[in-house]
Amino acid sequence: MKILIPAIFILALSITHFMCDTTKKNVEINYYKDSLKIVNYNESFNINIIKGESFNHPTFVIWIEDLNENYLETVFITKSFATGVFGHGAITDSTWDNKPGESIQPAALPYWTYKKGLIDSIQLVPTKDHPFIDAYTGATPKGNFELETGLTSTERPFRILIEVNQSWDWNDFWTNNKYPESTNYKHSAQPSLIYAVTVKEEGKEFYLNPIGHGDPKGESGILFTDISTLTGAKEIFKSIKVSIK
Repeated sequence: MKILIPAIFILALSITHFMCDTTKKNVEINYYKDSLKIVNYNESFNINIIKGESFNHPTFVIWIEDLNENYLETVFITKSFATGVFGHGAITDSTWDNKPGESIQPAALPYWTYKKGLIDSIQLVPTKDHPFIDAYTGATPKGNFELETGLTSTERPFRILIEVNQSWDWNDFWTNNKYPESTNYKHSAQPSLIYAVTVKEEGKEFYLNPIGHGDPKGESGILFTDISTLTGAKEIFKSIKVSIK
């Protein structure tokens, strides 16, 4: 005798299977581990980034400062910006190749660029000939991000900062004709957004919050504290948590 399974039961099983698959995809994490620092230093920390609704292969950098805003060291930087070689190389100011190649982007991460100073005593922005090699680098994450690294300085307090930028994210204020003379701005659209947190003696978990944006044309290292005109740039990251071990 055949056993008839109600159609609604089959539908429920299908929905459950879909939800499980979706959940797995949503919690997928791009994991990076700086083993050298973890081995060499007693204390370590994790940085966990949950992607936001506007997340789409952003360029970003993580670094440490003292409380007087003096640059100490870079912890992580996306490989494309660190090497000056992106997934689509620049052919002219407005045309792009369909294969990887060199592209210099002064407006991508200008706050960090000026903070860290010259590379090889020559170049501010990393290029193919003068890459930034003094940090752990990794491919641009496709989703949620976790970095495990060593803490080179245990002296408290200090600040952890992140600068993030995503090309072509225009809005009603940051339009593509706002600075028609600036090619660098046209590559960047909404300017970079900077997050920071002060790590103190007490506490093991800290969350970074926005403190300003970078120079939209990449011509200075000024921190602009008014971020009311930014929209999608605020939704690249949903949350950024630092866990001290």
